[in-house]
Formats: sequence, C-alpha cells, structure tokens
Amino acid sequence: MEFNFILPKNFKEQSISHLLAETWFIPRKQRHFLRMKRHILVNGEPVNDNYRVSASQQITLLFDHEDFPELNVPFGDAKQAEILYEDEHLVIANKPEQMKTHGNSKDELALQNHVAAALKQPVYVVHRLDQATSGLVLFAKNQFVLPLLGQLFEKNKIHRQYLALVKGHFPKEQFIINQPIGNDRHDKSRRIVAKGGQEAITHVEVLQRFPHSTLIRCLLDTGRTHQIRVHLTHLGHPIVGDVLYGGTRNNRLMLHAQELYFKHPFTDQHIKISVDSQTFSENLPDFSAQKRPF
Repeated sequence: MEFNFILPKNFKEQSISHLLAETWFIPRKQRHFLRMKRHILVNGEPVNDNYRVSASQQITLLFDHEDFPELNVPFGDAKQAEILYEDEHLVIANKPEQMKTHGNSKDELALQNHVAAALKQPVYVVHRLDQATSGLVLFAKNQFVLPLLGQLFEKNKIHRQYLALVKGHFPKEQFIINQPIGNDRHDKSRRIVAKGGQEAITHVEVLQRFPHSTLIRCLLDTGRTHQIRVHLTHLGHPIVGDVLYGGTRNNRLMLHAQELYFKHPFTDQHIKISVDSQTFSENLPDFSAQKRPF
C-alpha cells in the first residue's frame, strides 16, 4: 500500500517521528517497519525520524502486506449498503434499524459485510451502533487510518448527533446530562448510572413536544455503551420502543444517529454528513399532520 499526503497549509512544523506517533497515531510496530525499510519519503526522497516536515510538503508512506495483514471480511449484499461518503481512507454508511454493525461470527452478515461488498474491499469498524438504532456509521478503509479515527472518537473530535423520541416532557429546552455509566451487576445486557462508572456526557435539546412524548436532539461528548438510552432512562424519560430500559413498546427503537461531523485527519476538510430515517419519521406521533423540525 502506498499513501501520499500533501500537508495542509496550517500544518505545524514537526519531526517525522512526532507526525507518525503523535499526530497520525500509527502503531509502534508499523512505525518500526517504516523506519527500518526506509519507507518514509518527503517530496520523493527517503528521510529519517528526525527530519522536520512543514506545510505543503508531500509525505509518502509505503506499507508491505506484512506491515498490515489484510482483514478477512466476507462480502455481503452490496445493495444493502447505503454509502453517503467515501474517500481514500474512510467511508460513512447509513445503517437501517435491526441490522448489526458487524457480525458476531464469520457466517453472520452485517453492515460491515455489505459495505465491503459495495467497495469490493474489507472495511474496518471504527465505532458501533446498537442493532435497534438506525443511522450513520463510520468505517476505515485501511488499518493505517483505523487507530487515528479511533483516537479522534476518544478525544471527541468526531461529533455525533442523534434524534430520539422519549416518554414524557422535560422542564428545560436545553440541558446537559453528566452522569457516569457502569455495568449493571444484575443484568449483563444493561448499563446503569453508577458512581464508579466511566464519564459520560450527553447534551440534550428539545425539538418538539407531543401529548405524551418529546422529540429531542442529543449530542455526545463521550461514547459509552447505551449512553443515550441509560442517561434518558435515569431521568425517568426512556426512549420509546426501548423495552430493555423500560420504554413503551413500539414498531422500532426511536433512536436515530442523524449526523456525523468532523475535520478530516489528513486534509483538514470539514466533513458533515446527515441522513434521515423514514421509519423513524413514520413512528413519530401524528406523522402525517406535523411539520418536522429536522
């Protein structure tokens, strides 16, 4: 594999060593291969770790198969992959409700397999959506970019916006839920708000009130398992259709990952992708009569 990059105009001068380890988060093993094989080029010339690079220079990285063993992903059905964005390094697809992000066994086909079939190459899972949740999922197209995208998620530099329909009404139009989340000792499938849990922060904005429910927008600062579902249940407002957390039964879980936005890690381009869900809209109260605020 060969990757070529033109460093953006606002790039801060730094050593090759810092660029690979701290800016692009390339794993130690792959950095070792690049260094030993002299597979790091600047403007076409091999350089060492101490070489300092600056804006507008071209960086070329060469990887052999032994550097990044290829992932074996069985191809699914390309027709089931709704791809909304793609470039050399990443792809964003729209996951329907009740489709898994990835299979739990080699024989189980999921969104990852369908996207791989559409691209005719393996893709790598960066983050996941619950099976019952619809919306945007980001995949890496190579192992080079995978750890970098993972770090961007950890540092809250990839922003995720969700729509949810919840039971009841809130006293405020906007608020922040800052409650740690941990495992439920009595049910391995559930999470709970717990003092010793991991930090979890959810921003909530009310979009529309219905007689017995409220449509809200949620923005995540963290990405804990079931975070939105746990936080809203903790407040006494479970998501409609979320029977695991006490919500009323519905045709589907009323949670949809509507938007992803972030700065591209290599080009500094601002990527913003949004998608609506027909089944989510159809399950809102008085769907045919109401004008939706999204």
